Amino acid sequence: MARMLPSLLEIVDPDRLRSELDAVAARHEGDGDAMKRALVEVLKRTLAAGRAKARERLEQGAHRGRICAQNLSYLQDTIIRALYAFTTRYVYRVSNPSTAEGLCVAAVGGYGRGTLAPGSDIDLLFLLPYKQTPWGESVVEYMLYVLWDLGHKVGHSTRSVNDCVRLAREDFTIRTALLEARYLIGDKSLFDELEKRFDAEVVKGTGNEFVEAKLAERDERHARAGESRYLVEPNVKDGKGGLRDLNTLFWIGKYLYRVKQPSDLVAAGVFTRTEFATFRKAEDFLWAVRCELHFLTGRAVDRITFDLQTEMADRLGYQGHRGLKAVERFMKHYFLIAKDVGDLTRIFCAALEEQEKKKKPGIGRFMQALRRKKKMTKGFRIEGGRLAFENDKLVEQDPVNLIRIFHLADQHLLEIHPDALRLVTRSLKYIGAELRADTEANRLFFEILTSRKDPERTLRMMNEAGVLGRFVPDFGRIVALMQFNMYHHYTADEHLLRAIGILSETEKCTEPGDHPLATELMASIKNRAVLYLAVFLHDIAKGREEDHSHAGERIAEHLCPRLGMSPSETETVAWLVRNHLVMSDVAQKRDISDTRTVRDFANIVQSPERLKLLFILTVVDIKAVGPGVWNGWKAQLLRELYFETLAVLQGGDAQLNRADRIVEAKAALEKRLSDWPRQEWNAYVARHTEAYWLSFDTDVQERHARLIAGAKDALTVAAFSEPTRDVTELTLYAEDHPGLFSRFAGACAILGMNIVDAKIFTTRDGMALDTLWVQDQHGGAIAEERRVQRLEATIRKVLAGEVLPPDLIAQRFKGESRAEAFQVAPQVYIDNNASDVYTVIEVNGLDRPGLLHALTRALFHLGLTIASAHVATYGERAVDVFYVKDVIGQKVTNANKEKAIERHLLDALADPVNRARPAGARRRDTKAAAV
Repeated sequence: MARMLPSLLEIVDPDRLRSELDAVAARHEGDGDAMKRALVEVLKRTLAAGRAKARERLEQGAHRGRICAQNLSYLQDTIIRALYAFTTRYVYRVSNPSTAEGLCVAAVGGYGRGTLAPGSDIDLLFLLPYKQTPWGESVVEYMLYVLWDLGHKVGHSTRSVNDCVRLAREDFTIRTALLEARYLIGDKSLFDELEKRFDAEVVKGTGNEFVEAKLAERDERHARAGESRYLVEPNVKDGKGGLRDLNTLFWIGKYLYRVKQPSDLVAAGVFTRTEFATFRKAEDFLWAVRCELHFLTGRAVDRITFDLQTEMADRLGYQGHRGLKAVERFMKHYFLIAKDVGDLTRIFCAALEEQEKKKKPGIGRFMQALRRKKKMTKGFRIEGGRLAFENDKLVEQDPVNLIRIFHLADQHLLEIHPDALRLVTRSLKYIGAELRADTEANRLFFEILTSRKDPERTLRMMNEAGVLGRFVPDFGRIVALMQFNMYHHYTADEHLLRAIGILSETEKCTEPGDHPLATELMASIKNRAVLYLAVFLHDIAKGREEDHSHAGERIAEHLCPRLGMSPSETETVAWLVRNHLVMSDVAQKRDISDTRTVRDFANIVQSPERLKLLFILTVVDIKAVGPGVWNGWKAQLLRELYFETLAVLQGGDAQLNRADRIVEAKAALEKRLSDWPRQEWNAYVARHTEAYWLSFDTDVQERHARLIAGAKDALTVAAFSEPTRDVTELTLYAEDHPGLFSRFAGACAILGMNIVDAKIFTTRDGMALDTLWVQDQHGGAIAEERRVQRLEATIRKVLAGEVLPPDLIAQRFKGESRAEAFQVAPQVYIDNNASDVYTVIEVNGLDRPGLLHALTRALFHLGLTIASAHVATYGERAVDVFYVKDVIGQKVTNANKEKAIERHLLDALADPVNRARPAGARRRDTKAAAV
């Protein structure tokens, strides 16, 4: 402590503070209100200066996190002690106190550990000898009011020792808070009595029930904060791998072994010195993150959201390196620490189990010995229903056993004993070039990866133990790698493991669920191992400066032969990795009804078998991104692209040419409308262009026909909800005029509707028939009739000029700043080769409310006619694609016109009306406003 004193005195000098408060008392003697105001002023100044110094030290290095938390706790201790002394000396002084007027102030809960974050609650116990007295009540009340005036959130209780013991027996929360009680000031004998009785009357003999309660509480907390420790917006306090997990370890250790400090867990045999060093490293880092988070936001925020991560990384001293941004390096460090916390938890539980086993009576040891005799294969045994090594020398003697133990666990669906996992973690040095080249090790790993049982579970165990990243070094590079965007919900390694799990579920699925075609195709593919390898490798090259698809292709070409794959299998895996984004891009960003789109995609795929493989890989990849990313609309787009492409690959395009398809479409609709008179039917058919008949299925065309036939107004809006596709079809039928679609999009934006696709037609008699597919802000269909009625009313107001969409959109989404931390370089691509009939314009930029309205308005001012629009969103990135013609119905081929288009669309991406608000509101939540 003497060594720390100069450092702590820089935070706050107790003697100086006491002198200042003595001067306050002398200056305002006789004027209680003035005295209290002056007291609060001095304490506020002291608190602010101490916190500023603590923050300054923290930002000198992230390893100072625990020191920062201790400094803040020391600052708080000093203020409370000074406040108690001031209150009992100058405000409620008792010249001759009785035994009943004793009072002790203790820190409990998190504050009791001697660590505080800037926004933490101050948990205090005012300990009484018997019951409350008027003097004690006055002292407590005065102190609390001063603390509240200082801006503290104070959790407090006023109890006798008897009360504490009784309540601790009944309530685990109170028991845990008292477990960490720390004396601050007052009657020390009261605190000593509480400690003694708490040990004897609460703790003794209740270790098992406390451990069970704390582990159950941990599981419940993880469920609330998010089960994975690899969520890209983690909770540093309550999330899996966060500070509370470390707290739980220490609580259990303190309760069972009555240790005073975490370092005492080494002497108790729970951790080795190396493992305790990992505990300290994790504690330092997590405290640094939590303290900086509170300093940065000015409040008790524990979730590291995207809008905070960049500045957090900067303040904690991270810099970009080798293709990774500073923020990505910071978050990778966070996830590696979270993984360390998981390792420590597993080690801790193994130690508890081992020590508990030693306490068992003779019959227990006898039964355990019987279980050990049930050998799996040479060198392994089952212990307590879990797989274990026969002895600790097995790995050193044959490092292949580091892979074999996981192979056996997969074959027999066994958990691996914590002691065995501990040995594996300590033996990672044996996984080098020699083991990676070993034929048997690679065979075992290949069988794990392509297992028909539960490959995700086994691979996850290998990853947690550090084996997977050592055995496949390219996978090791993406462990804990976070991609700084709002699209991916998990780290890169977690995404791949989840993808393998989803693929396995798809293969075993008896109920088709939300991807029936993938399940059906999975049963018919010729080589399932090729698909498992491709899924495992498709994002393995993330975080590099080069395109991850091409880098991943090279990794596949190197790894597949090592795992025993033939040249043709290797070629297929490499092709899938290189093209794993192509099908998703075509389905979501291109017009599938355009024959050129399908023909070009078919030229890439080239065979029905590769089409099957790519379809399944695409479904699995999207589903593994995170909750809510996959929906019925994406499923429908992919299904349509699959069947259209399959027809081309099987020679169907030649048999069913454009003219034949039009004839077939008209015949199918005529059959549906058999109740129409011939003259009415002929007049209706004549209204539509050839492109119309190629763009919709018969169901949509029937709805259009009946809508048009029944239209009695200048403007008709109809809605058809399709919950199974998570989309609502909106059709607008009105007299055509320039900019109509842009206004339609603006009206949808005002009402918070998400446009995901659009087709725009003008009939030969001058009527607009615009069909939009929309979702609500949660990615679902819009079923409420009232919202459709509001849309119609809003469209009428927009068309009449009564409201201006940009103004209402800016007003509706004012103050949203969810994605302002992101930067997306605006880009405009003009392609005259993607369609035989239209110029295709693709616009990339930062998503924001009203974006599609701004873009379509720009196209209107350029004199372009939009035939279809396709809206895709990848977190903060918007990708909007338009199929357009010029004023004379031709493609845009003039170079000057192309430059003008690019200039106007770039201006729209940086629309000054929308820049007035923070950029980039998350389109997953407000995408409708972005369209």
